[in-house]
Amino acid sequence: MKFRVLASLFVSALFFVSVNAQETTNDDIAQRIKPVGKVHVAGAAPAAAVGPRTGKQIYDGACVACHTSGVLGAPKLQVAADWQPRLDQKGFDQVWKNAITGINAMPAMGTCGDCSDDDIKAAIEYMIEGI
Repeated sequence: MKFRVLASLFVSALFFVSVNAQETTNDDIAQRIKPVGKVHVAGAAPAAAVGPRTGKQIYDGACVACHTSGVLGAPKLQVAADWQPRLDQKGFDQVWKNAITGINAMPAMGTCGDCSDDDIKAAIEYMIEGI
């Protein structure tokens, strides 16, 4: 007798659970498991347009660390003994190209991540001024 009561309760419970499960639609499931919020990852803010810069401004912002003290053989600011052999051997255009592509310990574009080729040229012209 106990077995029949337990069996009928079990079958009844199964019936009610299955009826309830059938009432749940895919839309209901999607509604329950949807994300709570959305994450918006913005890109880096664009750099402000700085306009044309002088060779001195570029030098002061990006070149000064190495070219003031001659770190790792970098030619020093307006020191003819450092610059003249390079200019005589390679010419200005090759020195400029080396600054753009990098040479020895100097990375491409030096440390100026936002410089154009013309900015690099202006910085070199400033560094060799008066030589």
